[in-house]
Amino acid sequence: MADSPVPLLRAHGRHAPWNARGLATHASALVNAAAMRPTNAAARAEPTARAIRFYVSSGLLDRPEGTGTAATYGYRHLLQLLYIKVRQREGQTLEHIKDEMHELMGDALERRVATSLSPVLATSGDPAAAHESGDGDAVWHRITVANGIELHVRDDSAAARADAVSAIREAVRATLGRDGIR
Repeated sequence: MADSPVPLLRAHGRHAPWNARGLATHASALVNAAAMRPTNAAARAEPTARAIRFYVSSGLLDRPEGTGTAATYGYRHLLQLLYIKVRQREGQTLEHIKDEMHELMGDALERRVATSLSPVLATSGDPAAAHESGDGDAVWHRITVANGIELHVRDDSAAARADAVSAIREAVRATLGRDGIR
């Protein structure tokens, strides 16, 4: 096992970028695995897309890239969201958390979150790591097909060619269109 939980947390950054719902889902998986429950009854244990938009408008989370349905969130947003949930679990108010976050630099934020989640990170690992064929240098690409549907293609696969990705994406879209699922 690694001496520091930071690399284990960074592995989750490979899933970025997310839309608000995807970020909420990814953070919720970590929060649930850690059995994190806020001590404040008004706070929810699992973050939602709506909560993420509220945190952005309140200045707790950095603004995403893009706007509206095209807004995307990255690894720093995941760290900020997890930090909010960690501190809520410890009984802090959003106003206090906001003040703290303005003083935390990226590395300190990452270490704090990784340390709080270290038992979960050490046991569960990154779900994407299971898809790698023992090669720690494998790079995966996320390709959005339709709302809620993504392709994950490893860089060294023949399917990673632009023409193959395009053909796969269109075949899946065509199949979805037949059933009116789009």
